[in-house]
Amino acid sequence: MPMDGLTIGFAARELHAALVGGRIDKITQPEKDTLILLIRAGSENKRLLLCASPNNARCHLTVSTFPNPLEPPTFCMLLRKQLLGGRLQSIRQISGDRVVYIDIDTVDELGDHVLRRLILEIMGRHSNLMLVDGQNRILEAARHVSADMSRVRQIQPGLPYLPPPAQDKLDPLQLTAQALAARLAAQGDVPLHKALAACVSGLSNPAARELAFRVLAPGEDRAQDLGEAALRLADLLRRLPEMTSPRVLLSESGDAEDVFAFPYLSRDMARQQDYPTVSQALERYFGARDQQDRLAQKSASMLRLLKGHIERCEKKLALQEEELASAARMEEYRLTGEIINANLWQLKKGMTSVTLPNFYDENGGAITVALDIQLTPVQNAQRYFKRYQKARSARETAALQREKTLAELDYLEGILLDVGKCVGESELEEIREELARTGYMKRVTNRRQQRALPQSKPYRYQSSDGIDILVGKNAAQNDRLTGSARPGETWLHAKDMPGSHVIIRYEGDAEHPLPEQTLLEAAILAAWYSKGQRSSSVPIDYTLRRSVKKPGGAAPGKVIYTNQRTLYMTVSEADVRAIRMMEA
Repeated sequence: MPMDGLTIGFAARELHAALVGGRIDKITQPEKDTLILLIRAGSENKRLLLCASPNNARCHLTVSTFPNPLEPPTFCMLLRKQLLGGRLQSIRQISGDRVVYIDIDTVDELGDHVLRRLILEIMGRHSNLMLVDGQNRILEAARHVSADMSRVRQIQPGLPYLPPPAQDKLDPLQLTAQALAARLAAQGDVPLHKALAACVSGLSNPAARELAFRVLAPGEDRAQDLGEAALRLADLLRRLPEMTSPRVLLSESGDAEDVFAFPYLSRDMARQQDYPTVSQALERYFGARDQQDRLAQKSASMLRLLKGHIERCEKKLALQEEELASAARMEEYRLTGEIINANLWQLKKGMTSVTLPNFYDENGGAITVALDIQLTPVQNAQRYFKRYQKARSARETAALQREKTLAELDYLEGILLDVGKCVGESELEEIREELARTGYMKRVTNRRQQRALPQSKPYRYQSSDGIDILVGKNAAQNDRLTGSARPGETWLHAKDMPGSHVIIRYEGDAEHPLPEQTLLEAAILAAWYSKGQRSSSVPIDYTLRRSVKKPGGAAPGKVIYTNQRTLYMTVSEADVRAIRMMEA
């Protein structure tokens, strides 16, 4: 289980060995709950990541880069003032729990050496990062906790730091076999792993299961001799620091499912990939997961906005369709008016209806006409002509508005599709900028929220023939991708629906035409990254890049093309996974 007390202990010991004595040269705060400390230690620059995210809290060395706000947050500026140039004295876990103290020797404004302590608490949605002084007074925290939020423990600048409430559990590295046996016995007749998790600090259920698995006979979940089991467990816990061998548990598709600081014999060993350090294993597990979670958080408001506008357009479209349907009777109104005019001599004021010969009917039939008793025959004819004029105007207006609504709906659905393709904040920011340009969102003006982001890059795949296939993730990328393609390269797009521009980086000729397998794989990608992703028989148009034009003033991603041919594709996620994805 990631970042339980056991894993934190391994991480803290590794960080202590690698960083103690190092000098803090730089501090950044890419997220409200994340710090990056650049530390010069052992003639190397090392980057310590401290994260108090509710779902992905952790501490480890990192080689990843993170976009930072254009202006640092207040917490970051205070940390720079207090800690830059300071040297790490120790990094330690407290009582086997999910709390890490990082002690730093630094110099204050008077030139005196003082102690500053960074405290990372890894406790789910209560996770936090704090800076305290030598008197244990809170200087600042990533998350403030007021008395209204918690009557038990407040976290505010100026208040004394109080550790999390004690859980009355045994420290895994200091317990004795006798103390452990007594605590286990007090738990009653329960499986050993449940008793362990209840009485040993920092043990998650998976970790407790692994420890129990190592001391019990195969197939058993309870100890026959509790004293003997406690003796073996105490010895195992004492030896754990020597057993460091970081592993990441991989799923069948190669995704990271779990991370262990030592081999878990209770899990499939064949799926456990080993790593040189705990930090590397933690970064492998948390890297993509944390990025996906943060993207989901940052895109949530955008998704709500888009879905709200799409729902509004659908309601508007339904009303416009209704107007068009009612306007379909306009010819009936005109014909009725003409029939009344042709038979005025038969009509008198006060009649409610009349049956007249319908000279428009080839079979010589009759028509029953409803009349207004308040109107003369001529006025009744004029009333039908007015209805005709009104219906004709309504049809023209509704048809025009319907076209606008369909275009807006197509645009919004395309943007919604693009949000789902985002794998980095750069892509999300490009979509936000596009929505701001079209008036759907307000531009961010707070420089502490704005970020200096690199230009996003398209997906890059390689076909079975070794040819690169590029896939745009949003409208801005589609424009750049198509605009930079060479005239003889092949361009693909799902027909008549929102989707990605796809470019095959290959200019064939009569002797060396584009391989059919590469074209097929590019078509699979064009279908998958389109609105028709889960549909059957998605039409995919393809043509040479020279036949694709962007009209002046067209919206981002909008093009016209000629000389196309069409493939009809039905694709699955397995088809896409079979195509090799490269680093962008």
